[in-house]
Amino acid sequence: MAETSTDSAASTTDTLAGTSTPATESSAQDAKLPESKRWADVSDDEKDDLESKIDSLAIEEPKKVNEFLEDPEPSNIQAVTSGDTPYTSAKRFEDLNLSPELLQGLYVEMKFERPSKIQAITLPMILTPPYKHLIAQAHNGSGKTTCFVLGMLSRVDPKLAAPQALCICPTRELAMQNQEVLERMGKYTGISSTLAIPMEDMPIGKIPPVTKQVVIGTPGTINKWFTAKKLGMGAMTILVFDEADHMLAEGGFKQDSERIMKGIVKISPKCQVLLFSATFNDAVKDFATRIVTQISVNEYNQLFVKKEELSLDSLKQYKVYCPDERSKIMVIKDKILEMGQKVGQTIIFVKTRNSASMLHKSLVEYGYEVTTIQGALKQEDRDKIVKEFKEGLTQVLISTDLLARGFDQAQVNLVVNYDLPLKYDTRGEPDYEVYLHRIGRAGRFGRKGAVFNLLCGDRDDMLMTKIENHFNHQVTEVASWESDKDFEDALKKAGLM
Repeated sequence: MAETSTDSAASTTDTLAGTSTPATESSAQDAKLPESKRWADVSDDEKDDLESKIDSLAIEEPKKVNEFLEDPEPSNIQAVTSGDTPYTSAKRFEDLNLSPELLQGLYVEMKFERPSKIQAITLPMILTPPYKHLIAQAHNGSGKTTCFVLGMLSRVDPKLAAPQALCICPTRELAMQNQEVLERMGKYTGISSTLAIPMEDMPIGKIPPVTKQVVIGTPGTINKWFTAKKLGMGAMTILVFDEADHMLAEGGFKQDSERIMKGIVKISPKCQVLLFSATFNDAVKDFATRIVTQISVNEYNQLFVKKEELSLDSLKQYKVYCPDERSKIMVIKDKILEMGQKVGQTIIFVKTRNSASMLHKSLVEYGYEVTTIQGALKQEDRDKIVKEFKEGLTQVLISTDLLARGFDQAQVNLVVNYDLPLKYDTRGEPDYEVYLHRIGRAGRFGRKGAVFNLLCGDRDDMLMTKIENHFNHQVTEVASWESDKDFEDALKKAGLM
């Protein structure tokens, strides 16, 4: 609903997509990425690779936007603004001086009623001249995608056939999803868009110069197009980084992101830079602040939600102690899938591709229909698996962290952490950001959802305790992994039965 779209749109769209095996990419080389140290999933037994003044902007509207958005309390939203530009929170989309075509897209296609609390504060900072840079962090389902998509559509001149807005995402799946939202929201504007994702079958020399007005893609392809003079930056007015914490992290696309930012601002010094994510650790936040300050003399604003608000209390989180690996499979088979098929779709997150293959094989042998997605699959196969899941043709999806971030599917009510996420190159430190992103796949936009963390041994128990302490949230224990009644009670408490 609010941030997920499967409808086609009338705006002109040119999808430049091909087949290539990497889950994500780097502009440093045209060859495949190495199997190790890859974000989103890891091969074999590799670990996950991730690693002024305060103006009060009062929000007077006490109600939720609608049943599909989950709003934090206004007191937990911190807006840090720079300079003397006055900002007034938007109670209605009409307060934002949007075009009639954009308002029609918001109300007719997106079916919004009014801005969420995050949108009410963030959109004026994006859309008010002199268009200052923004570093924004808010939890999943609060309306972040709408903020930057609406920002891009608002800054584009439909009469100018040149790239004017650029959105950079860590995976092709997220890029495609963001384009779907843009098409739907911009249906009546006539604004055109294209995807910049890997194209195995088309040499870069044969790609025509980009004339579409909005470009959404992955950093490696965008860098290649820019270097090959296929993607001009002279008319660029707005640059967006989705999942910016990963895009600026050492284990992510830090060099690519910095290169793109500096390249665009050098050519288009007035280009507005927006950094959006559900999570920002302190190191990434500090780097984001430094890089935004270094690339431009323009002032920048910030928006953050307190960490304790990020634990997604609308979700019921559970931990299940299992004596061994076989017991974890039995829990999934006999409890979660048997009961879960009555309440919606399920995503099961694993650590490695081997774990994904093993679990898939085990469940299929027991007679369950499941699909599995991981980075080693061909991209057309990944697209098909995601499409079938979004259309409800499949109910259970096993995934590495390829789909941990930004994947919107309203019918997902259950998330299972078969393996807890670990920071790369550590043996005992959970990846808190990835955990938050994973569980955020359930109960999207304020719907009911439940998360089951399957724990096996002292190490998992220690990791779970660290996660609980980090988010200041006690995860409820399911008393017995063998008890149908205990799992039924858990689903009832989550509002799913």
